[in-house]
Parts: sequence; structure tokens; C-alpha cells
Amino acid sequence: MSAAGNPLPARRDARRNRERLLECARSAFAGQGAQAALDGIAREAGLVVGTLYRHFPTRLDLLCAVLEPKLRHVIEEVEAALGLEDPWQAFHGLLEVLCTAQAGDRAFADFLARRFPGDDRTETAHSEICALAQRVLARAQAAGVVRPDVTGADLFLLLWASSTVAEATRHAAPSLWRRHVHLALDGFRAPDRLDLGEPAWDADRLCRAIATGPSWQP
Repeated sequence: MSAAGNPLPARRDARRNRERLLECARSAFAGQGAQAALDGIAREAGLVVGTLYRHFPTRLDLLCAVLEPKLRHVIEEVEAALGLEDPWQAFHGLLEVLCTAQAGDRAFADFLARRFPGDDRTETAHSEICALAQRVLARAQAAGVVRPDVTGADLFLLLWASSTVAEATRHAAPSLWRRHVHLALDGFRAPDRLDLGEPAWDADRLCRAIATGPSWQP
């Protein structure tokens, strides 16, 4: 016991405050995206915003704490899809995992679309997901079940479009995005493919398009 008294109750209070902040932040970020108001999160947790900043000095610290468990889970599920014997089922599983993860979670969609600047924590996870996705795609193309002109950028654009549909219809038809993902999957199949009519984007062009979206506000 210190001169100020037993520190254990204070530590328990701090843990409860942190857990409550994470709970409220998870809900706010899922519903409003990475730009959710931090003072609103603190208020919902019944705390002052200064308490939030003591636990999470920056918005990115709070975002990473909220996203980290889900990122671990998504990476595990993508790895499981990669391990499927059937290359088409692995490809289908990859898109199902990623589209499901972002549906109803605007912060995760912002992460996939790189709508906020990363640090080592988010960049490592993003790179790992992209590398796994590329392996799934390459394997499916090598097996002849996905058309050879599909690129990683095409998969990213599908995720982008799916998140927009999921957000626009989340109250009226929260599962509608699945229909359009399945239509896109049918278009990715190799047999009897149509001429796409437009060239694939490279990574630089895709990054420029993303950069024209909403700006990050720390």
C-alpha cells in the first residue's frame, strides 16, 4: 500500500474505463467510420474526453485497439480459405470473409480502403491481408477457375463497391450486398468469359483514386 492508499481500486477503475471506452468506440467506429467524434465516444462511455486521451493518446491508437482483434480474426479466416483444397472455393471464401467483415463496420471498410493513414500496426496487417489475397487469386488463376485478366485491384474495387452497397442498404436490406458479391463472383469465373472492355488499373492509379476520397482528420 502506498502513502496515497491502496492502488488496486484505481487500477480496477482504469481497466473498467478502458474497456468501456473500447466498447463505445467499437460501436461508434462501426456505425460512423474512422472519423467518429472522440468526444462523443467519451460521453457515451460516461467519461470526459481527457480520460479517453490518457488511455489512447491519438485517434489512431484508439482505432488500432478497436480493430486489432478483428484483424487477427480476419487474417486467420483468410489463411483458412487459402488452405482449402478447391481453388475456387478458396477464392470464394476469400471474398466472403472480407466482404462480410466490412459489412456493417465502416471502420473496417475504411481500413481496407486505406481511408486513414497507417502505422506499423495497420500497415503490417494490411500488407498481410493483401499478400494472402494475392496468393488465393494466383492459385485460382493457375487452376484455370478464375479468369486470367483479373487483378488484385479488381478485388479491391469489388470490396470498395460492396462496402458502399452495404452502407447504403444497411437499414432497409442489410444482406443485399451478398447478392452483388455473388454476381461479381460469377463474373470472375474463367469459362465463357466476356471481353471486359476496360483495362485493369495498376496500383498507382488505384491509389490516386482513393486519395480523392474523404480526407483524414486526426
